[in-house]
Amino acid sequence: MTTELELRGITKRFPGVLACDGIDLTARRGEIHCLVGENGAGKTTLMSILYGLFPPDEGEMLVRGRPVRFNSPLDAIRLGLGMVHQAFKLFPSLTVAENVIFREEPAKLGWIDRKGAVARVRELADAYGLAVDPTAKVEDLPVGVLQRVEILKALYRDASILILDEPTAVLTPQERDRLFDVMRRLRDSGRTILFITHKLAEVMAVADRITVLRNGRAVAELDPAATTPEEISRHMTGRDVEPVRAGPSPSLGDVVLSVDALTVAGVHGLPSVSEVSFDVRSGEIVGIAAVAGNGQTELVEAIAGLREATAGTVTLRGVDITHLDVAARRRAGMCYVPEDRHRVGTAAAASVSENLLMGYQRTDTMKRGAWLRRGAVHTHAHRLREDYAIRVSGIDVAAGTLSGGNLQKVALAREMTHEAPLIIAEQPTRGVDIGAIEFIHTRLVAARDRGAAILLVSAELSEIQSLATRILVMFEGRIVAELDPDVADEAEIGLHMTGGRVAGA
Repeated sequence: MTTELELRGITKRFPGVLACDGIDLTARRGEIHCLVGENGAGKTTLMSILYGLFPPDEGEMLVRGRPVRFNSPLDAIRLGLGMVHQAFKLFPSLTVAENVIFREEPAKLGWIDRKGAVARVRELADAYGLAVDPTAKVEDLPVGVLQRVEILKALYRDASILILDEPTAVLTPQERDRLFDVMRRLRDSGRTILFITHKLAEVMAVADRITVLRNGRAVAELDPAATTPEEISRHMTGRDVEPVRAGPSPSLGDVVLSVDALTVAGVHGLPSVSEVSFDVRSGEIVGIAAVAGNGQTELVEAIAGLREATAGTVTLRGVDITHLDVAARRRAGMCYVPEDRHRVGTAAAASVSENLLMGYQRTDTMKRGAWLRRGAVHTHAHRLREDYAIRVSGIDVAAGTLSGGNLQKVALAREMTHEAPLIIAEQPTRGVDIGAIEFIHTRLVAARDRGAAILLVSAELSEIQSLATRILVMFEGRIVAELDPDVADEAEIGLHMTGGRVAGA
């Protein structure tokens, strides 16, 4: 096959970090080339260089045999590259359709054909199973739907080289499989797809070739027909990684969280959550499975105090917290790992140390009078950095400079260390590598075993099935099924998530 893209000796340094260390990569026309590696291995940095977001410090890039140097993504787009970003690149004040067609607007009689644009975006969304309202404003959409908008942007431009950075994180199994079908059709039509994912089952399902990065270097190029997920994970981590299964709970205790007939208003006056009721007991993990946009985000925000409930109650250890603010709920015994680690979970401009301190800054351990104990603050930050393997050049660097997976570790480390009776973990392993997933799962199971009640919201059905004691499925703002993870398979859960019914059920 003809070489479509070649990277030679790509090197990129940031202060205190060698993100890419002489990486070579060749992608051929008409192939799906998977790029895998741990958080901080250099995957997203390498693809950002390819897309013109960063200049390389050393090395060269060739597209269809021609040396290129991109000063911006516009240069990359002009040469037929498209990218679905892990950190979204969208205009919040514009609609979905306006974001998708930006700089590629259809015209009619000299004016932007807005109706035609909406129709085209809706057609794409329907064709690829990406449920999105083209007229909705991006700022009103949950994280999962924003991912779909990014996918639509790339599909709309019909790029010859398509970079997909964790595109399946919020898709159901059925939607994921449809996306894979689309990827295969794009490949068969001669397009080149660079697919970044942490999910080794996905790699084995769609890859034509695999490049593994570790510590900023390309350490292996593998043929999926001649390798195994275990071998890939060993190249990624340098060790054997075993999936975590929670197993039965040692003992179930009292009800810690009780949600009764909770209703939360959505857009246009319609409820996004409608009369939802459930309990979470000490010593159990209750998993919520749902396609993005079906009310799970609003439900969690109402429980955490970030969104007002219009009806119903939320009780924590027998105390009605429905109308308490976030700080009071946390004092009552709640910790929260939000799905949006950028906007909600961390403060990008604050240092890693300051982010790890949040929630502890008023404790006697961390302050003396009105002043912080700097030694205690640094000790706390260094301990969590080591315990949670946060890869960062120093605890004083801005959190916004971290990779997505390391930023997730910052949010998780801060919250889990509180040892609260109730842990709300919303997409805790999104964008996190296989080694970190094992670590996070182990921590969640350990918290359950010490008696914590855990509400787990995840788009990863394998995660729900591995960890949850019970699975609650949400569809259009309601709980439509309660399933036993030892009995229900991925297909059955996915059918409930999309409003379908299992034959014979």
